Amino acid sequence: MTRQRGGRNRFDPAFEQLPEAIPIFPLTGALLLPGGRLPLNVFEPRYLAMVLDTLAGHRLIGMVQPVKPGGFAGDGLPSGEGLPSVQPIGCVGRIVQFAETEDGRLLITLAGLIRFEVGQELALHHSGYRRVMTHFERFRGDLDHAEEVVELDRNRMMAALQAYFRGHKLSTDWKAVQDAGDRNLITSLSMVLPFGPAEKQALLEAADSTARARLLIALLEMDSRGEEGGGSTSRH
Repeated sequence: MTRQRGGRNRFDPAFEQLPEAIPIFPLTGALLLPGGRLPLNVFEPRYLAMVLDTLAGHRLIGMVQPVKPGGFAGDGLPSGEGLPSVQPIGCVGRIVQFAETEDGRLLITLAGLIRFEVGQELALHHSGYRRVMTHFERFRGDLDHAEEVVELDRNRMMAALQAYFRGHKLSTDWKAVQDAGDRNLITSLSMVLPFGPAEKQALLEAADSTARARLLIALLEMDSRGEEGGGSTSRH
């Protein structure tokens, strides 16, 4: 039986129901946070197989960033199969939307549940996708994210965000931004703004939403000053 605290979806697993091992989707620059939603366009055969297998089971996928040779901060965890290392922290998402396309792709949306420490990597699945053991205890509080109290300097955030959008010639619905709750705003901005992989990983690993908000403001302000470590654009 699943818990329904803090406005959580009744279909989300309780902490005790989280699996010991999950498939992982290494994707540079992609950030999933607890409480966020990440749309994915899946077309590689191994990941098509992964999604279909996951739909038949717990519907959970671990989003992680690969570590490029000579890449960004973080020790990275090597694969026993000689595959690229991945960052030591990821986020589990549950498939909440699924659609097929006529050209053989799958369109899915992951709802972020909880971060995890990447444990031992298992042998490749026969379909070619990767699986790892999971350690969730450090991030147990992520499951009750709706109850989190967030400290946000809203005026400073808005000033930094407006400067960032001007500098990058971006547009947005500013009323929607103003109306968003503090936590949802921090989560959404962290996920959608075109920061580089290092900045995305740092936002993921922030202790909580308050720490993430402070880091987000710092990244925005660094970018507006033209300092290294600001919003370097990444594509995936």
